[in-house]
Amino acid sequence: MTWAWQIPPVVSPPPVTATEPSMLSRLGVFEGYIGVLVVSFCVACLATPIMRRLAIANGVIDRPNERKVHRQPVAYLGGVAVYLGLLAGVFYSYLSIKFTDLIEYHPSKHLAQYEDGSLLPVPISVVLGMTVIMLVGVIDDVTGISPRVKIGGQLFAAAALAVSDVGVKLAAGVLVPTFKALGVATTLVNGFETVLINIPLPFEVGATSSIGIDVIYWVGTGVIAIGVLGLCNASNLIDGLDGLLSGTTAISSVGLLVVALGLAVADDGPRDAQRIILCLAVLGACLGFLPHNFNPATIFLGDAGSLLLGFMTCVIIMMLGDTGKTHLVAAGLIIYALPIIDTTLAIVRRKLEGKPISAADDQHLHHMLKRSLGVKGAVLALYGIAATFAVLGASITLIRARGIYFLALLIAAYIGVTAIKLSRRRAHEAQMAAREAKVAAGLAAAHPAEPQAPAPPESAGGAASKA
Repeated sequence: MTWAWQIPPVVSPPPVTATEPSMLSRLGVFEGYIGVLVVSFCVACLATPIMRRLAIANGVIDRPNERKVHRQPVAYLGGVAVYLGLLAGVFYSYLSIKFTDLIEYHPSKHLAQYEDGSLLPVPISVVLGMTVIMLVGVIDDVTGISPRVKIGGQLFAAAALAVSDVGVKLAAGVLVPTFKALGVATTLVNGFETVLINIPLPFEVGATSSIGIDVIYWVGTGVIAIGVLGLCNASNLIDGLDGLLSGTTAISSVGLLVVALGLAVADDGPRDAQRIILCLAVLGACLGFLPHNFNPATIFLGDAGSLLLGFMTCVIIMMLGDTGKTHLVAAGLIIYALPIIDTTLAIVRRKLEGKPISAADDQHLHHMLKRSLGVKGAVLALYGIAATFAVLGASITLIRARGIYFLALLIAAYIGVTAIKLSRRRAHEAQMAAREAKVAAGLAAAHPAEPQAPAPPESAGGAASKA
């Protein structure tokens, strides 16, 4: 008895057309799926003003304070509009099962199918996960919930992905070669190479005397949980300026789309079409929301939107490693490096200052750039940084140069060191100002000013003569 039954088998259909996959191009594949982009964009663009009116009518607004750049209350619930755009794109792909003219699926030997032979565009677990993430974020935006409940919702979404085998194989690219190097035997389960550990039972259950544990599956499940928690909260932390997260996610989705299209051209596996659909849905939803969210913003993503975009990006990145190509997962992380760098810096900075990791501050990358460049200048500068990482990550699949990994690391290191230096200098200046204020207050207390005697009242005549 093993637990490998939890990984559902994938039926490999014959090629959709007679066209050879090697004759495809990225642009040719993209054109077949462009309807997803159009639908997601239109729905998000039209749904955003509706959600803004609902938010204002129900008092779901973000009020300004000393850490926020806006000076007027701004509506929340923008994340719901993004969710509707995403859902519309995914639903469009479902409709393409019946109405085959909606999407022109690229020729492939590996397109995922139902048992009856119909196409399986996007796993329903992804829809369930993004719905749970969105609802948890909306509740937090409207009434506020504890961090534990938010984490619980994210873990539930991660578990839904694991049940449908979304992303669990990304660990195979590292673990299978490692186990082979150590002399550990591997086993084929549902066509994929894995490592099974048999744990003997003290008594037989039926005809079974041991329990088999699929190491790759459970390690991959743990990686999913860490990835969902990490990227959801990284996206939430960087959502601090008008249009920043929606714009950077759109840029990152373009980079991920280039990688996904390259895998489709190479006929990588059953997730090829799913990755393209999700990339286009995210891109369309972000582009549809961005005009309303760019400075001056009329609506914010809120936690519903920031957590949702982080979750969807995590799903796409994990899908890149579905056939064990773990280096493509690294490429995906490079593409989405800006939120990851900002979150890592926040953790390091707060540890150096002796503050809790959850403590809020105004030392994020966007805060530093805003003080020098203003809101729009900071956002555009960060767009440029996000585009740089997107190009670097996508280039890994174009030219396959290992030096790109080092170049991405070099840029990230320079950004990190510079940000920490600026943060520590600002903290030092604040400490010096506080110390000087304390010294001045001590001097004032030690040498109080002597009261002055009141001037003698002037006579009417004297006052008249001065006049």
